[in-house]
Amino acid sequence: MNISSHLAQVQEAIAECEKEAEREEGSVSLIAVSKTFDADVIRKALETGHRVFGENKVQEAKNKWPELREDFQDVELHLIGPLQSNKAKDAVALFDVIHTIDRKKIARAIRVEMEKQSKTLELFVQINTGAEPQKAGVLPDEADDFIGFCQVELGLVIRGLMCIPPVDEEPKVHFKLLRKIAKRNNIRELSMGMSSDYKDAIKQGATYVRVGSAIFGDRKKKQQEQ
Repeated sequence: MNISSHLAQVQEAIAECEKEAEREEGSVSLIAVSKTFDADVIRKALETGHRVFGENKVQEAKNKWPELREDFQDVELHLIGPLQSNKAKDAVALFDVIHTIDRKKIARAIRVEMEKQSKTLELFVQINTGAEPQKAGVLPDEADDFIGFCQVELGLVIRGLMCIPPVDEEPKVHFKLLRKIAKRNNIRELSMGMSSDYKDAIKQGATYVRVGSAIFGDRKKKQQEQ
């Protein structure tokens, strides 16, 4: 598995999509999703110079990133998985960006911990664009009120919105919906698009794409080997 060449291929594809969409070069940031992969694998990606990474679970990140950050102090670490309020303290300590604010309890807990730790994180609200009952995220018709609650009542700066489209539906519909919600709330950043659909996401305005398997390989195969 040549992580360096795969990472370069994804970066080249992103640059090409930016051109096709007539967007400014470098307007899309690549989050290399390193969930389930060990520190030695992540280190190979870090050694290429890439610094923006995403993890799904606080505990998993806690087990591998503090040591990696000793050698690569300029890493920007994004939490892209669901967050429980009892993990807020560790999440604020570990991460620079959280993409999955979706409940008042979580928003309050994050604000409290940022104040306690004197640390300001970049925050995204996750929108459940497909209204899937098994999936985290604010429902689209409740998004405006929730964003307003975070901004006005809690005084949080909501930098962006995030979504994960249903696997059996056309992702472009969901990317367009997220962009529409962001626009009416004056929110600039859009975290949308994964290995299978990041090119479409860029054409629909994504500013962050979350790519894992196209860089690190198939997680299912990795799990079968263990």
